[in-house]
Amino acid sequence: MVDCPICGKPVKEKDINDHIDSGCETFIIDLNETTQKPTNVSSNVSSFFQAPASRRATSSSVKNAASSPSALAPPTPTQHVEPTNTLSTGTKRSYDDVINATTSREPPSPSLLHKRTKLSTLQKVAPLAERMRPRTLDEVCGQELVGPSGVLRGLVEADRVPSMVLWGDPGTGKTTIARLIANTAGSRFVEINSTSSGVGEVKKLFSDARTELTLTGRKTIIFCDEIHRFSKSQQDVFLGPVEAGQITLIGATTENPSFKVVNALLSRCRTFTLNKLADADLTTILRRALEAENCTSPLLDDEMLQYLAAFADGDARTALNLLELAMDLSTRPAITSSQIKKSLTQTLVYDRAGDQHYDTISAFHKSIRGSDPDAALYYLARMLQSGEDPLYIARRLIVVASEDVGLADNTLLPLATAAYSACEKIGMPECRINLAHAAVALSLAPKSTRAYRGLSNALAALQEPGIAGLPVPVHLRGAPTRLMKEMGFGREYKYNPDFVDGRVAQEYLPEKMKGRVFLEERDLGTKIDDELVPDVGEW
Repeated sequence: MVDCPICGKPVKEKDINDHIDSGCETFIIDLNETTQKPTNVSSNVSSFFQAPASRRATSSSVKNAASSPSALAPPTPTQHVEPTNTLSTGTKRSYDDVINATTSREPPSPSLLHKRTKLSTLQKVAPLAERMRPRTLDEVCGQELVGPSGVLRGLVEADRVPSMVLWGDPGTGKTTIARLIANTAGSRFVEINSTSSGVGEVKKLFSDARTELTLTGRKTIIFCDEIHRFSKSQQDVFLGPVEAGQITLIGATTENPSFKVVNALLSRCRTFTLNKLADADLTTILRRALEAENCTSPLLDDEMLQYLAAFADGDARTALNLLELAMDLSTRPAITSSQIKKSLTQTLVYDRAGDQHYDTISAFHKSIRGSDPDAALYYLARMLQSGEDPLYIARRLIVVASEDVGLADNTLLPLATAAYSACEKIGMPECRINLAHAAVALSLAPKSTRAYRGLSNALAALQEPGIAGLPVPVHLRGAPTRLMKEMGFGREYKYNPDFVDGRVAQEYLPEKMKGRVFLEERDLGTKIDDELVPDVGEW
């Protein structure tokens, strides 16, 4: 037994086509009987087949009927209630659906009224961050993409919503924007999470979307939160429906989609990057929350809101969670503003598994390369404060010792290796001192990239045609066997230690490479930073 996608009445699966062809008047299953019989249905199903003007003409009479007491009475056992738009297992609905339902111009069904009551209760216990989600695109703060002149806003208003990937840090509004896009575009919206949804469920959603599009012409937007957690084979399931236009996919990720989303799917979607929210945007959100909650505590003044905004580090969810905690603390007797600040939980500076992990270690390395020990210590402190593996940092210091200091000070490589050994033996928190020692020494050391550049030059030469396979000169080849000696391998080789100062006239490169130089004389480059050049008047 299945529900008709038009009228919602129960019909046997084999009779669904005949049922639709009859105008949804026959082959309806009576829930009180086990036998099927044709049924005359007195409903508004026929209005589905009317022109839009006809439906608008009858809407007033429908609303009047809905406002009568009999329309709001609970259904009798013989009545079939219109089913609400439920989602399959693993999907989720936010309390925004309640707001949309209460502002709908359609007459409420008894089941929908019951659903509203349940969701309203859930709304009351929802965290402040959930209750304060924007309900229109105009309420979204800090994202120009959906602003009045934003690119994404224009596509939504023109009803040309493409499949897309929203990439941004936590708390920047990815989920909120996806829901508002669906509401603005008037499409059917299905929300799934990659942590709780499987391929079978996703394929069922594709089938439902195709049926919805065929029968009603309404598009389906599937919002996949944390899409990067799907494996590559799971992401491949979306390729066909997205390319055929059967669904509009909106994926949200905090990870770099270039690395976490398969290229085939990424090429079928547009990638929009959401900016980290500025402190001014977060302050606006916090003021809006105080007004919505009717909170007038003198402790939660502008200075406190700015403190919370700075502490949240661009994450609106974190800011609202901190505000909710501060609101609860402000009701305690004799509590002060400084005590509230002290009681707030400190958040991690960055996610050890996310892009900030790589961005921070990159900034650490480049600060040492630029001989700025203060910046190097700052990024080192950020990583250690966030629980970064000290051995990971120590390994990067070993790389820096050869890549950037190199031949300018050969003692730094043993020092960096010793720092790694110290981290292995004593661990945190004491090994932070060893890391600081090595980081500062590397920052203050002279720099030379001769060895590093020389290797890069040799690797670049191998990309030239015919270079990688050149034969090794015969006099340089080893001769461990009698046959090799008879072939002359190594016969003309001159053993350098036998000669004064080890100097001999001998070629070591293949004949075709004779004269090529890879190791340059200079330690560093030849470019001049224009910002360091003094003005003409200062010469």
